[in-house]
Amino acid sequence: MKLAIYGYGNLGRGVECAVTQNPDAELTAVFTRRDPESVKTLTGVPVYSAESILDFKDKIDVLIICGGSATDLPKMTPYLAAHFNVVDSFDTHAKIPSHFENVNKAALENGNIALISAGWDPGMFSIARVYASSILPDGKDYTFWGRGVSQGHSDAVRRIDGVIDARQYTVPVPEAVDAVRQGLCPELTTRQKHTRECFVVAEEGADKQRIENEIKTMPNYFSDYDTTVTFISAEEMKEKHSALPHGGSVIRTGKTGLSKENSHVIEYSLKLDSNPQFTSSALVAFARAIFRMRARGETGCKTVLDIAPADLSPLSGDQLRAHML
Repeated sequence: MKLAIYGYGNLGRGVECAVTQNPDAELTAVFTRRDPESVKTLTGVPVYSAESILDFKDKIDVLIICGGSATDLPKMTPYLAAHFNVVDSFDTHAKIPSHFENVNKAALENGNIALISAGWDPGMFSIARVYASSILPDGKDYTFWGRGVSQGHSDAVRRIDGVIDARQYTVPVPEAVDAVRQGLCPELTTRQKHTRECFVVAEEGADKQRIENEIKTMPNYFSDYDTTVTFISAEEMKEKHSALPHGGSVIRTGKTGLSKENSHVIEYSLKLDSNPQFTSSALVAFARAIFRMRARGETGCKTVLDIAPADLSPLSGDQLRAHML
């Protein structure tokens, strides 16, 4: 399958790396909103202006869109789904239904197939939640994120006056995770499930007490959590906080039996050295799935919940039955 990347940041570079590990995939082009002459790819794949994308309409099997969920993907994905088979990693959970409708309309009207919200959450965690809740209907779901870097929260801290750089880590509360794993089915508030750790590089002479207070009282980001703020040097930030690790767990606890006498726990966990590289690896796998589905005549928008596991794998049905089943 001939793939192309639209947007060349951390996620786009991750897709480029992931393609090298999939022998059935070939990366044909990278499209950027920057000056193409200023962009050098990791593997030497050619770079073109995003404005020239429609010139490649018959040369791309699946276009992987590597933009941000806040402002890029709501516009990019419907537009591009009208011209290409596409995959994106849209991750604003509350807005997935409206994003789906917009992309579905564009893809259906033009005979293309699209897949939105691929990655790990939404993505692999979504699949885990559906499998677990289907198997244990009498139960309760819990999702814990971290310990890992939240790029959106880190950006929110960096926007505070006097802040040069910042990293924010989301950290599950160990006691909460342990209680869930024991099948105790606790009722947990937002504050009881996660804490937040902020590492901040401040401008020389900045009011650190004001910065810390602004962080801890920031609505929608930190005010509902126990938050610690640690001021560090730029050198320490570079040395200890340059990577983008993340991960977490989806846990389902449930009861079976006429008297609900038996308890069960299903857990799916991820520990990721690189959030964008793992997400991009998922994007390539789901690109394979929609490439196959389009070949069978399917069109419109899909989510990870619509994809058969066999369509994700490069292995044949015989190989899967012999080695994976």
